[in-house]
Amino acid sequence: MDNSQLQQIKKHLALFLSHRRLLALCLVAALTLGLGFYLKMPKIYRSSALLSYERQQINPARMAPEQGHMQVSDTVSTVKDIALSRRNLESMILEFDLYKKARTQQPMESIVAMMRRDIIISPSDSGDTFRVSFEGTDQEKVMLVTNELAERFIRENLKYREDRATETSKYTKDELNLAKSVLDEKEKAMRDYKLAHYNAMPEQRVNNVARLNALHTQNQGIQDSIQDLERTKVMIQEQINLRRRLAGSSVPQDNTRTAGIVSPWQRLQQLRNHLESLKGKYTEKHPEIRRTRQLISQLEVELQGVKPSSGKKAGARVRHIQDPEIGQLQIQLKEVSLNIIKLRNDQQQINTELPKYKQWIAETPAREAEWNALTRDYDELRRNYDYLVAQNLQASSVEHLEKKQKGSKFKIADRARFPEKPYAPRFFRIMLLAIAAGLGTGAGLILAMDFIDTSFKDVTEVESYLGLPVVTSIPYLNKSNEVQEKRRSTVFFGAGILVFFVLFSACLLFFKYKGLIVF
Repeated sequence: MDNSQLQQIKKHLALFLSHRRLLALCLVAALTLGLGFYLKMPKIYRSSALLSYERQQINPARMAPEQGHMQVSDTVSTVKDIALSRRNLESMILEFDLYKKARTQQPMESIVAMMRRDIIISPSDSGDTFRVSFEGTDQEKVMLVTNELAERFIRENLKYREDRATETSKYTKDELNLAKSVLDEKEKAMRDYKLAHYNAMPEQRVNNVARLNALHTQNQGIQDSIQDLERTKVMIQEQINLRRRLAGSSVPQDNTRTAGIVSPWQRLQQLRNHLESLKGKYTEKHPEIRRTRQLISQLEVELQGVKPSSGKKAGARVRHIQDPEIGQLQIQLKEVSLNIIKLRNDQQQINTELPKYKQWIAETPAREAEWNALTRDYDELRRNYDYLVAQNLQASSVEHLEKKQKGSKFKIADRARFPEKPYAPRFFRIMLLAIAAGLGTGAGLILAMDFIDTSFKDVTEVESYLGLPVVTSIPYLNKSNEVQEKRRSTVFFGAGILVFFVLFSACLLFFKYKGLIVF
């Protein structure tokens, strides 16, 4: 800092000191005006209610109104717009008769905007609580309005969550019904197709092939059985004819005519020879061998006790022997014929079934391609339907919880109380502003007076104006009476300032006692 700057500072300090009375008067006037302004200003009271946010504890679900770990500030911001809507605020203004004078001069829209400015919502640092505050000139109304705002926050939050849960549940039900109708149509088409082409479906191909092979095998077995029965029928017919011939020529009329006639003993021997020849061709289980053995046994029983050389008496006895085997053979012949007819009917039925199975097997690839095209999106539809079923159950559970008020909700932790001290105006702030305004006004007046005063106040001003150096200067010398007058003036002025501050302090204490001033 150079010498010229120091000179300027000293000059201004001397200027302010020389006009210190003006500064003091401006300060006194500013303090007086500031106090009057404070007393005249309407007192603004603020009341606050503390609300806490209780998160849902029973069966928390993803479909609850707050998705995931939703911040309380987000919930408050959402509910705030609803609670501070024009409908709610207008009803509160009319209910509590707020802004009575302003309502006569301004439209309701401006009054609602004014009330929104007077409402303060501030979340706390903990994150799960926040404060709702309201400012106004009527202490009682401020408290009542604050509590009403807190309760409306709770009601609007519950209503908002319930509406959200109801809308979500309704949406999931609509989506579920739509998915169900689409799935039912798809399943009906699949069911109709499967009923129409069940035997030609891909999963039936193995059964169809196995059944076709079984029918071929069965058909071949029936054909073999028919051939065996046909042979058996021929043999039975031959036996019947043979028995009839034997029965017609079994007894001779006399000894002379026995020559060339086959006797029962000869027939028995023929059957035994025939049995030996059959054993060389067939096994013991062959029907012809069994029948031949049966004929031999019956003939041996009939000829038991009959001698081959008994003469006419014996011949007469043999003549009357009956042959019941013919009747049995006829019965067997009839049974064999019936079995052949039955087997031929079975064979005909098999022959009618064989083309159907061949056709089903041939149609399987085409049916498989059609089935795949029909069921291509069925799995996705089914998964979507199952997902919507789970979502609908979950949404219904959330809706039930919200209607029972068991979900997340606001709770009043501390109700608003009667505000005893005004929130605004701030006394010390106004006084500081008044002091600053008084000093600033005094300094401005001093500088303005100095600027208007054109007299020389410094040697340098004379030198710069005349362009000549000043050799010497004579200071101003006060007379004794002037000095005394000046001292008396200073004392009186100081006493006046002291009296002002004493009175000012007394006024402050008085107004504070009356409750008009709140520090």
